[in-house]
Amino acid sequence: MANELTIPLLPCVDIDEMASFYEMLGFSVTYRQMKPNPYVALRREDLNLHFYGMEGHVPEQSHSTCVVIVEDTGPLFEAFAAGMRAVHGKVLISGIPRMTRPRVRNDRYTGFAVVDPAGNWIRITKAAQEPEARTPLSRAMENAARQADARGDERQALKILEGALKKASGDEPELPDAQAYRDELVERITSSGPRPGA
Repeated sequence: MANELTIPLLPCVDIDEMASFYEMLGFSVTYRQMKPNPYVALRREDLNLHFYGMEGHVPEQSHSTCVVIVEDTGPLFEAFAAGMRAVHGKVLISGIPRMTRPRVRNDRYTGFAVVDPAGNWIRITKAAQEPEARTPLSRAMENAARQADARGDERQALKILEGALKKASGDEPELPDAQAYRDELVERITSSGPRPGA
């Protein structure tokens, strides 16, 4: 077999809210129904996402996700960011919905995530692995990205990154990126409030 197509079907509270959010990111509605069950299909080039309305769905408790593999994460991130800026005046980096920035994780892949209004994680990942990290600070950034951007644990990521920044010599080429990531993590933590059990 060849040319198979898999389309994720993810839960949401309101299909119209989902359509509006993804249209902001450059998607178009290709199908919509309200009865017998709410359902919306969205498409952006070859990227298809479908959503069904689920009574009682709680975005903050969602564990739904899908992975999208691309050759280069940059153009898709920039297109999504432009859509967010056009509607919200900024890239949404905290709360629900939000989008993380493309970063190398400790699995050697670069990726970013879109967390939509239903709490679904759409994980955009580069097809090829990156070269091995060469400095302790770059390795710490990758571990922090795994914790925050892949697992949603911003506090653990901040702990990792702050520890590495304290040990940094100050001449690492990735120092400005690490400091900017630390600031982003602080913003994400302070705007989301305390986690249950934290």
